[in-house]
Amino acid sequence: MIRRGRPYLEFREEPAGPETEQLEREGYALIRGMLTDPEVQALRDEISEVFDHDPPDGRNALPVEDQQMFRYAMLNRSGAAQRAVGHPKLLAVIEPLLGEDCHVIANTAWRNPAGQPGGHGGQNWHIDAGPHVPLPKGVAWPAEIPHPVFAIGVHIYLQDCEMDDGPTGVIPGSHLSGRPPPFDRLMDPALTYEGRGVLPLIARAGDVGLFVSDVWHRRMPTSDGDHGRFFLQVHYGRRDIAQRILTTAQSNQLSPEAVARAGTERQRRLIGLHPPFFYDG
Repeated sequence: MIRRGRPYLEFREEPAGPETEQLEREGYALIRGMLTDPEVQALRDEISEVFDHDPPDGRNALPVEDQQMFRYAMLNRSGAAQRAVGHPKLLAVIEPLLGEDCHVIANTAWRNPAGQPGGHGGQNWHIDAGPHVPLPKGVAWPAEIPHPVFAIGVHIYLQDCEMDDGPTGVIPGSHLSGRPPPFDRLMDPALTYEGRGVLPLIARAGDVGLFVSDVWHRRMPTSDGDHGRFFLQVHYGRRDIAQRILTTAQSNQLSPEAVARAGTERQRRLIGLHPPFFYDG
C-alpha cells in the first residue's frame, strides 16, 4: 500500500480496512450497503433521466441497441453521480492502494435490459488495460512483495444483481499473473488461475463491487430469470494515469495546427490522439 509523501509516493505504514487488504491480495472486494435506499433512488432517478433524454454517445461501432446500454462521463451529467464517486467509504478503500491524490479516469453508467446481454466485449474474459506489470509465462509474482495497483474498477449497484442477471465474475488472484486471460479461452466458464475459478459478484442495490484493473473478469452468462443490470461504473487511477472521461478527440492539449500536422496514425497517437478503447470506448 502507498501514500503520497512530500512529494513522492511512499510505502504506507498505516493500517487499512479489510476491503482494501482483500482488494490488494485477491484483486476484488465488496462494500456492502454503501448507499442508503434514498441515495440509491436519487442516483437511479438522475441516471435514468440521462438515459431517457440523452442519445447514446456514439463512441464505438457497436449496434445501436448495444450503444443504448451506456452513457459516459456521468459525473459531468449528474450531481448524484459526482457525489457517489467521492463517497468517503469508497475513497477509504481505494486511496491506500492508489494514493490520496488518485482521480476518476472514467465514469460510465450501464443499463443492460433483461434478456439482452449485448455484444459488448465485457462478455469475454478480459482485463481493463495493462497488465501494468507484464510477466513472462512461468514467472510468478514474488509472494513477499505486494503487487502494485494502478487502476481500480468500481460498480455502484443501482438494482440487485443475482446469478441469473449475469453478474461480473472475477478470478481471484489473477491480477498477480502479469498476463491477460488466455486468448483461446476468452469465453470458457471453467477458466482458472492457479487452481482458482470464477467468483460471481452477487450484490444488492447500494452495494459496491471493486476489482483491480489487472484481474481477469467478465460478465457471466445470463439465465431465464435475468432482470438486467443497472449500475454506475467508475474507474480510478493513480495521479500519473490520464483521464478517459472524454475521448482524446474531445479533450486534448493540442493546437489545431498540431492536429493538422499529424498525418499518420502513429503521429496522432504520439501527440495523444488515441482511438477510444480501454475506459473511454
